[in-house]
Amino acid sequence: MKQSNISRNILSGIENLMLHKLRSFLTMLGLVFGVGSVIAMLSVGEGASKEALTQIRKLGSTNIIISSIKSAEQESSSTSRSFLSIFGLTYEDHARITESFRNVRQTAPVKIMRKDARLREREMELRVVGTTPEWFDLVQREVIAGRILGWVDQQRQTPVVVLTEFGTRKLLATESTIGQTVLISGNQFEVIGIVKSESGAAGNIQVPDQEVDAYISIEVAKGYFGDIFAKATDGAWIREKVELHQIIVQADKTENVESIANAIEEMLQKFHNKKDYSVSVPLALLKQAEATKRTFNIVLGSIACISLLVGGIGIMNIMLASVTERTREIGIRRAIGAKRKQIIIQFIIETVVLSTVGGFIGIGIGVLIPVLITYFAGMPTVITFQSIVLPLLISAGIGIAFGLYPAIRAAQVDPIVALRHE
Repeated sequence: MKQSNISRNILSGIENLMLHKLRSFLTMLGLVFGVGSVIAMLSVGEGASKEALTQIRKLGSTNIIISSIKSAEQESSSTSRSFLSIFGLTYEDHARITESFRNVRQTAPVKIMRKDARLREREMELRVVGTTPEWFDLVQREVIAGRILGWVDQQRQTPVVVLTEFGTRKLLATESTIGQTVLISGNQFEVIGIVKSESGAAGNIQVPDQEVDAYISIEVAKGYFGDIFAKATDGAWIREKVELHQIIVQADKTENVESIANAIEEMLQKFHNKKDYSVSVPLALLKQAEATKRTFNIVLGSIACISLLVGGIGIMNIMLASVTERTREIGIRRAIGAKRKQIIIQFIIETVVLSTVGGFIGIGIGVLIPVLITYFAGMPTVITFQSIVLPLLISAGIGIAFGLYPAIRAAQVDPIVALRHE
């Protein structure tokens, strides 16, 4: 019996709203745009945050990345042809880090060089990365074909190379890849494997690999290319001596990452006269990014909820006007036995129907906007279950909250006065 009464009240509420279609539609617009903007803004924020967090996680939550940088004094030094700039990490730094900390699981030294690569008529510039087999444990990348560098290659100083998928397609577009010989700066290297790379940056930390990478043994890199490199800057050739461009350190536990990073920085300060290195901790950046994501979502949600509030005020105004218009109807219903509770329920049902329908339309718009943003702007967006349910619940709650006062006013109308109302 109660269920049939509720159904009848809902149908009656829909009929009353349909008597003024345009007014009902205009009333819903505030909630439509409010719900749509909440979903759209949260999905854009979630997409941007997720991309940044994914990039950071790929660096490894237990990794510490130490990079060579030029100090401020070296940046302002002379750029004459005879000038040799010596800075950055050394092989001794790598040995000290490996041997000094018992909570360090493994390390990987990295030497980076820009070299021209050639296969018959095809030619491109590669970023040659001289490293050890541990690199592929610390920076895990999918092996597409062949194998990665091994300890035998390291010990025998075999001239072999692992290419990225991008470099393989450029150099070996029509060739069978594994076993081919590629000339890198005039030196022959046999291709033994292909890996998928992840280019880009994660916050303030440069992702260790790029699309144009070629991985060789660090011993081969030292023997073939040495430690001194020349590059052109402002019309002058600068010679730089850098033994290692990066050292990637893996801690045994996430709890030890920050303490190891601090200890490494203290140790480097003792052996480096100038600040020619930087210590980056992906875990710390991950925590910061997650905190920023939460703040970002709260701010975006708060801004979008303002439009929901405006929509709720619009609903209250319309329902107050509806109470005035339907004063005689209320008087008749009270005269034939309707209780105040029934009048309140009737008006609340109308506002909830109005806000819920507006919420569902807003969901459609809110889902469509991120899809269009991703399609036309190429920005990643993520629509979560919470970003859809939350605005819908808020819109229904607004319908109840802002419809309660007009409903109470309608129930308080004196039946005799209401029947005399013109």
